Amino acid sequence: MRATVVTAFDQPLEVQERPVPEPGPGEVLVRIEASGLCHTDIHAAQGDWPVKPTPPFVPGHEGVGIVERVGSGVTEHAVGDRVAIPWLGWACGTCDYCVSGWETLCESQLNTGYAIDGGHAEYAVAAARYVVRVPAGIDPVEAAPLTCAGVTTYKAVKVAAVRPGERVAIFGIGGLGHLAQQYAQLFGGETVAVDVTGEKLELARSLGATHLVNAATTDPVEEIIGLGGVDVAIVLAASPRVIGQAHACLRRGGRLVLVSLPKENTVPLPVFETVLKGITVIGSIVGTRADLAEVFRLHAAGRTRVVYEVRKLDEINDAMADILASRAAARLVLQP
Repeated sequence: MRATVVTAFDQPLEVQERPVPEPGPGEVLVRIEASGLCHTDIHAAQGDWPVKPTPPFVPGHEGVGIVERVGSGVTEHAVGDRVAIPWLGWACGTCDYCVSGWETLCESQLNTGYAIDGGHAEYAVAAARYVVRVPAGIDPVEAAPLTCAGVTTYKAVKVAAVRPGERVAIFGIGGLGHLAQQYAQLFGGETVAVDVTGEKLELARSLGATHLVNAATTDPVEEIIGLGGVDVAIVLAASPRVIGQAHACLRRGGRLVLVSLPKENTVPLPVFETVLKGITVIGSIVGTRADLAEVFRLHAAGRTRVVYEVRKLDEINDAMADILASRAAARLVLQP
């Protein structure tokens, strides 16, 4: 099979020929139909985060495809099923977090495309318990972005406890942001789209955003405060400065939801304003298998729209460059 491989953090990815892997006990072999390209893949390939993956490895945690073989003991899936391989590749299943429905906090977890070879390949092996069946009728190219961008932003909106009529600002409209906006609207929120690119703001408008804020041409804090502030700010741009802006836009009792992971890893937090305004700061990390199943059901029911562009597997380096340069309108999806 062909697979994209990170050989070193300072080198472009290589497309290599590798043996098709064999599924072990409790595992499935998936023939990849589509694999979404996430900014996390770029962080992994460049070794940006404190806990780094170990090269060589295959990135990608939005793989969708058909189960071709199953290992011994697999009862969850059968040959021919279409499944999604998410970021949470494996968890212990027995710790307090796993048994209470917070498997994404498991301290023993292994992550796809980071600790486990991922979906930017023609085949991938995954733990049968942690792949999620894709409902009939969903195009695999659309299912792929939902597997991370979708479930991550859906979870962010859930933990923010968005209530009907509340004003929700989405900082960063793109692969994640265009989905976050839709989920906030499904929960009854009035959305404010914040970005530095006119094309992405027009995308937000087409998806129903009530307010558009171009942070490249105006002060987003001043403009949003002029609207009366927001009840929830969801930060998807990996910038400490943007996090500070989002905090400053919140009304009393507001919730700041942090999703992006800036490599700087710190942000100044104005303590007086946080305490006196009763602001809650929430960290939100992807979503569980149950959350992803909900995301798929919403999409199958026609409640969400995925905006994407397809690239070939061997175009991965150019695709990553386009993401870094904000040349991608929304999600990029690789196909073998």
